[in-house]
Amino acid sequence: MLTRSCLVVFLSVATAWAQSSIPDTPAGRVFKTWLDAFNSGDRQQLDSYYHTYEPDKSAEPVMGFRKMTGGFELLEIVKSEALHLEFMVKEKNSETRAFGSFTVKEGNPSQVTASLLRAVPPGTSMKDLSTTIDAATRARVIDGAIAKLDEFYVDPELARKMEDGIRSRQKRGEYDAVTDGSAFAEMLTANLRDVSHDKHLRVDFSPAPQPEMPSKPDANMIAQYRQQMERMNCGFEKVELRSGNVGYVKFNMFADPDICGPTAVAAMNFLANVDAIIFDLRENGGGDPKMVAFISSYLFSEPTHLNDLWERKAGTTQQYWTLPYVPGKRLDGKPVYVLTSARTFSGAEEFCYNLKNLKRATLVGETTGGGAHPVAGHRIDDHFMIGVPFAKAINPVSKTNWEGTGVAPDVKVAAADALSTAEKLAGEKLATK
Repeated sequence: MLTRSCLVVFLSVATAWAQSSIPDTPAGRVFKTWLDAFNSGDRQQLDSYYHTYEPDKSAEPVMGFRKMTGGFELLEIVKSEALHLEFMVKEKNSETRAFGSFTVKEGNPSQVTASLLRAVPPGTSMKDLSTTIDAATRARVIDGAIAKLDEFYVDPELARKMEDGIRSRQKRGEYDAVTDGSAFAEMLTANLRDVSHDKHLRVDFSPAPQPEMPSKPDANMIAQYRQQMERMNCGFEKVELRSGNVGYVKFNMFADPDICGPTAVAAMNFLANVDAIIFDLRENGGGDPKMVAFISSYLFSEPTHLNDLWERKAGTTQQYWTLPYVPGKRLDGKPVYVLTSARTFSGAEEFCYNLKNLKRATLVGETTGGGAHPVAGHRIDDHFMIGVPFAKAINPVSKTNWEGTGVAPDVKVAAADALSTAEKLAGEKLATK
């Protein structure tokens, strides 16, 4: 539920009429448990929450978001029903506010069936916020989603199969009783993935109206992205020198190098004189292939073909190579270890897959998530959008990719044991030199 992409600074909303105490209802109790766990910043408490109430999700990707926000202050309960709750919160680390909702089902415990947390854009008032949808909206969103898949999805035949599946469900009336926008988006996402098994594909809902997006980012959007990246340190969490002169860098995204290149350079230059390096991608969800190429360039002395991306609609292929120049020393020839988990995804998987096929790194940990299709967002209407995978990776060595299978590690261990295992392997390797 913790989507960060829309959390930008926005204006305050008048809320004097709403209650600020959490009601003692099934939905209210689940929300309070989540809020207490999130605000604690305690990994075990968050693990316990997700294990109990949202077992299909993990606390791991939430920890970075928690550090960035500092937790949430509850501003108000906007709407309360026994199994549904809507609320407004504010980040403790900034003036950023967000609207959210929980829908749960009867049970002991009352597990979450749908959840939402989205920013309120500048100028939005309470009357603009809505989570309720009607039959006309459901039909429009289905038609719009199918049209975008038909136009852009990387596999046209699979797009048609997804349409057939959704239309069949629609005719059977499976969507007729859904009146919550977030629940409808999650249902469509699940139904589309049932056919495609494509983890990049998803339908999203915003309770606040979203403006039309320009074809290219304007100056304001770039400034907002830069500010967000600065607050997140471009995803770089830890850079350190460990025992035996082994470098360690943990980063959780491959951000746009036009903005975050200096942060990556600082990290790599700090480790310029190590005898081996460990990249921790266990919480890395991917990002920009240009940053994948940029960081990879520190590991090769000669121009090296890393990956290709074939775009279905244009029918074009873009190649990605290491760069002829990087600021600072290269680590070519130094042993490289990459830590992986089942949450390592998308661009982070490309980094792993490229290095594995080039025999440039030893992968340690778990098989990765299995998403090799770059995705682009498309607006359906004021409240719904769909992320459509529009291209596929083609590795120059294997002539295929990791879609649906993930990248298997060279040394398979639990993700929690990957760092200690890699350090042991590095020590053994360096001891033989």
